[in-house]
Amino acid sequence: MCGIVGAIATRDVSPILIDGLHRLEYRGYDSTGVALLDDKGVLQLRRAVGKVVKLEEKLRESPCAGRIGIAHSRWATHGGVTEANAHPHVSGGRIALIHNGIIENYVELRAELQAKGYVFASETDTEVIAHLIHDFAREGSDLTAAVQRAVRRLKGAYAIVVFDAQQPDRICVARIASPLVIGLGSDGGNYVASDVQALLPVTRRFQFLDEGDVAEIRRDSVTIWDAHDQRIERPVHESSLSADAVERGDYAHYMLKEIHEQPRALADTLSERLLGDHVLEAALGPAAERILPLVQSVHIVACGTSYHAGLVARYYLEQGARVPCTVEVASEYRYRDPVVMPGTLFLAISQSGETADTLAALREAKKLGYVGTCAICNVAESSVVREADLALMTRAGPEVGVASTKAFTTQLAALGMLGLAIAQRRGLDRRTVALYARQMAQVPTLVEHTLKLDGQIREWAKRFADKHHALFLGRGPSYPVALEGALKLKEISYIHAEAYPAGELKHGPLALVDDDMPVVAVAPNNALLEKLKSNLQEVRARGGQLFVFADPNTGIEPADGVDVMTMPDHIEALQSPLIYTVPLQLLAYHVAVLRGTDVDQPRNLAKSVTVE
Repeated sequence: MCGIVGAIATRDVSPILIDGLHRLEYRGYDSTGVALLDDKGVLQLRRAVGKVVKLEEKLRESPCAGRIGIAHSRWATHGGVTEANAHPHVSGGRIALIHNGIIENYVELRAELQAKGYVFASETDTEVIAHLIHDFAREGSDLTAAVQRAVRRLKGAYAIVVFDAQQPDRICVARIASPLVIGLGSDGGNYVASDVQALLPVTRRFQFLDEGDVAEIRRDSVTIWDAHDQRIERPVHESSLSADAVERGDYAHYMLKEIHEQPRALADTLSERLLGDHVLEAALGPAAERILPLVQSVHIVACGTSYHAGLVARYYLEQGARVPCTVEVASEYRYRDPVVMPGTLFLAISQSGETADTLAALREAKKLGYVGTCAICNVAESSVVREADLALMTRAGPEVGVASTKAFTTQLAALGMLGLAIAQRRGLDRRTVALYARQMAQVPTLVEHTLKLDGQIREWAKRFADKHHALFLGRGPSYPVALEGALKLKEISYIHAEAYPAGELKHGPLALVDDDMPVVAVAPNNALLEKLKSNLQEVRARGGQLFVFADPNTGIEPADGVDVMTMPDHIEALQSPLIYTVPLQLLAYHVAVLRGTDVDQPRNLAKSVTVE
């Protein structure tokens, strides 16, 4: 959730740190800060409430530079949004530290340190770590040893980066349950960040730390110790991402760019996995051949948009592969005692692969007797992917906008392929598998055609901009699509929006319908169409204003109080959730633009939720 950047080099690293913070802005934050050790050996600290530009203003007013430094963007957990609570935190004028995560035993440690004379300047749990390391350092431990001693005292989740003004030859880092990556430079420097995107302008070579690792980063070397304090080598990965992969180009917002990138992202996701008439099981990893034949049911766990993808997948798996499927919110799964039926595959869906609740659920699942674990994810180096038995990458590329778009549709594509892979193993007719595979292959082209509705959707948006509430309706697999459409609208336009299965209208939501409540309906031409039409008549009878995205063969015609937008022809059942999602994304985007909200970084939200 929060952003971490650190650097030690033979040149001034302050531009690298600030650029890294900008590249991590998509994660969501409310304050920023930077600590540098200047050429006189003085620790320089600058912090600001608000966006990175506020920190840049501070640096222009009071410039500082250094060959070693750390920077952070904070999303408040312990303590309010104040400059005093912003990172980095400093102890004794020498220890500077930044931290992602939550320290569960910070109250106990705070009392212990206060008894030793430490005065706390913030309300955060993070400051405890800085003082703890300082306490060990003043006892004589070098920085690396002080960090190793300190992390043994910590309970909770953390990624920490720290330097000592009295030992300017190194930065030390450590992690438990929060992502941290080391970037290996070739220009007399090395780097660290919470996400590879922050470091792409300076390196493509990365080492990913495992749970419990502590590392010492010098200008010309990196040394890593595992959770048992044993020296260990972590593999070096070459990233294929380009430094401009997260640039906005000619688009007004990242979200709009990412909506329009969906045809290519979907094509990339299907490429080399969908082979004409079947799905290549090997795309799931070497364990697929062992695990897939054992699958008798699937248990999906996810959060937010990924949870909606899971709800769609239930239809793919039950109707296509004929296996029972349950879908659950990860934050709820963690705190109950699930009964695991024999032959159940645990499936975790996460855009970032670091979602705290989903990752914790995966770790719990590995103890509970599932036949195997699988991840659908967009980040190959993430914790969820590394820890699951099977993984299918979505290949969406970097997604900067907080409101997920291409990550969601590529998740649906990946889930469709997973469903086909399981169906193949369960002996589904080869001609039927081939038919479904061909339908999946057509999705990128259909999405491209759907994007041409952008102008019409922009006109519809004008009729939503002054509203305070909206209702979204769908039936069958279109209900999760309606859920996702409502989520997009509320996330970025701040209009209260809810979604319901259309058949549930008369059980309560119909009481809300009036001529000031726009009702958006998703109407593909499927077996539930006539039922949906009856539900729409219930809305019209109460004076509701209908906005219907309809297949051209539905027979739904524009009328007084009924606006109809015709979708591309020949959308099949397997394709429908993917295609009908796109106009709902565009509608939310254009409404938000008209309302003047921060489309890419909506208030109170973060891209990657790495705390509980």
